[in-house]
Amino acid sequence: MKLKTTLVLLFTFFLLKIASSQEPRSEGKKYTIENCINRFDPEKSTKTAVGYQYWFIEQNFLKDGLTVKMSVVGPKQATHAPHKHPGDEIFFILEGTAQFYLDGKTTTGGPNTSFYCPENSEHGIGNAGSTEMKYLVIRKYLDK
Repeated sequence: MKLKTTLVLLFTFFLLKIASSQEPRSEGKKYTIENCINRFDPEKSTKTAVGYQYWFIEQNFLKDGLTVKMSVVGPKQATHAPHKHPGDEIFFILEGTAQFYLDGKTTTGGPNTSFYCPENSEHGIGNAGSTEMKYLVIRKYLDK
């Protein structure tokens, strides 16, 4: 458990460092201890067709569009079909067994596994296991 927490914190710190080196998305945003801590609140999660999601860092909160979302997916399900989009995306498995898809190939991974999806690559993730799967989605939404 301690390793998972350490890895998540290091991963998030690295991404925050990248985001903080960018120009602010909105001028005058003030970050405080109150708005910089987000503890999971099931009442604020959003139900999906296959589980639920919770935004720890929503779009437009951090500089340059970096987000962190937890997705929870039921056994043998996926949130959507493989797809492509501008901007890189990272999945970090917290619990369960994921099936990763990248440009025509698949593999599986369990807790403390990360999956990097390069910009404009066809990618997807699904729950390959018989229990609930939890993972973080770390993505930078690009300005249009």
